[in-house]
Amino acid sequence: MRQARAQGGRVALPIGLGLAATLCQVALVFLVARLLAAILGFPGAGWPELAAAASLIVLAAALNMAQEIAQQSASERARAAIRAALFQRLMDLGPDDPRGVGEKAALLVDRVEALDGFFARWVPAAALAMLAPALIILLVAQLDGTSALVLAVMGLLVPVAMALTGIGAAVESRKQLDVLGRLSGRFVDRLRGLSTLVQFNRAQDEARALGQAAEEFRHRTMRVLRVAFLSSASLELLAGFTLGYLAWRHGMLLAPTQTDPTTALFCILVVPVFFVPLRQFSQAYHEAMSARGAAAELAPLLEAPPAPGLLLEEIPPRVALVFNEVELHYPGMDRPALERLTFALAPGETLMLVGPSGAGKSSVLKLLMGFARPSAGRIAINGQDVTRLKPAEQRRLIAYVGQRAHLFAGTIRENIRLARPEASDAEVQRAAEAARVMSFAARLPQGLETQVGEGGFGLSGGQAQRVALARAFLRDAPLLLLDEPTAALDPGTEGEVMEAIARLCTGRTAIIATHSAQLMGLSGRVLELAPARRLDQHVG
Repeated sequence: MRQARAQGGRVALPIGLGLAATLCQVALVFLVARLLAAILGFPGAGWPELAAAASLIVLAAALNMAQEIAQQSASERARAAIRAALFQRLMDLGPDDPRGVGEKAALLVDRVEALDGFFARWVPAAALAMLAPALIILLVAQLDGTSALVLAVMGLLVPVAMALTGIGAAVESRKQLDVLGRLSGRFVDRLRGLSTLVQFNRAQDEARALGQAAEEFRHRTMRVLRVAFLSSASLELLAGFTLGYLAWRHGMLLAPTQTDPTTALFCILVVPVFFVPLRQFSQAYHEAMSARGAAAELAPLLEAPPAPGLLLEEIPPRVALVFNEVELHYPGMDRPALERLTFALAPGETLMLVGPSGAGKSSVLKLLMGFARPSAGRIAINGQDVTRLKPAEQRRLIAYVGQRAHLFAGTIRENIRLARPEASDAEVQRAAEAARVMSFAARLPQGLETQVGEGGFGLSGGQAQRVALARAFLRDAPLLLLDEPTAALDPGTEGEVMEAIARLCTGRTAIIATHSAQLMGLSGRVLELAPARRLDQHVG
């Protein structure tokens, strides 16, 4: 609802168009009543009324079309804003978010798309369900007060029927979305590990498990539809009773006399128009319940308070880094990931982090990237406690290169520019040359404009890693973090990448987590980590 209010005029426009369309339909009903009375032999209507009725039909259709366009525009804008905020929140959480890739994709796509009916139909329908029937009741009251009272009573019974069925719809929709989220997450995760499943002869078992999950989703969907049909039936029952009662009442009034039936015909024919906004409200009500089920998952992320901390006035050109008795405890773990870790780096110095898996190398990098906070001790950059900064500001100081560079579908130039979208073509070119990307890109027909597939399809591992190093050159951050940057490379390619890494580290403070003896030769400082203990070794 906060997002709907933030739309302002975009939400008010379809409501105004809906009211205008309702007025056209009421006027059309009155003209039709007069024309029918004329057919029955009562004077007062002719060709002008017929022409006016035809014009109102065209105008009402145009207003309804404009309303649909305005509703969809408001919905698209609202969903885009929510998706951007959600994506930013997931980026802020980083690897600390326990959700799997499939579940995150379901949040960003399925759950946000489930809000479409809320913004496109529920918000205008809820307003029109109050305004349009009230307007019709006032107009009918000018001709027949009893008919207006009947419409008012029946209109008030509609929300009661919606509430009785809506509670069940909300529960079922929430369960349906939960099942969909688990199904989406499982499908994506199993797809990523398909080769492993085949190797261990588990593909058929997983196919059966996915089939069972899909069957559960079908069952939940049918339960939602059953509740929706029950709600529609209750609304149609109220509309049918209203139409039948008014037809009987006005028939009884007209039977003894030969009076003009225009008023009676108008009060009867206006009943379908009266229930149109209420029917739209009923249809949108279940979409609102579905949206509430999706929002229940999104709200904790979107409503979480922003991360506390200070903002950087500017990025310092060089940084000194100090870890002083730093400890890190992960929830649910008996031993600390880091225990009383202490080291210092001068500006422009490179430190090699070595040690077995689980020794804490990745934990050091997570602390520096703001994805975790130390349980004890102090981390200082240029003498200032880094935990006083917002995590996002902390990451502005850093360029990171991991074991495997992820490239997105697009050109090589676009993939490099991700590090700094506002960079000029000349700056991207210099970064590509510094990372030795041009040594292979120059041989490609389109150079840096060559298209690569999702995940770097079309480039070798070494080439993709050099694109990642070009990103780091372009970012030009004072603190470099490299996590096993040559682990997945063959010896020949490793040498080429090492040359670019050496150039990248020149003049910058750098921490490199590695097992590579060749890479350790880049620096005389080596810090060997071991689980639950510390060993600080200086070589050379």
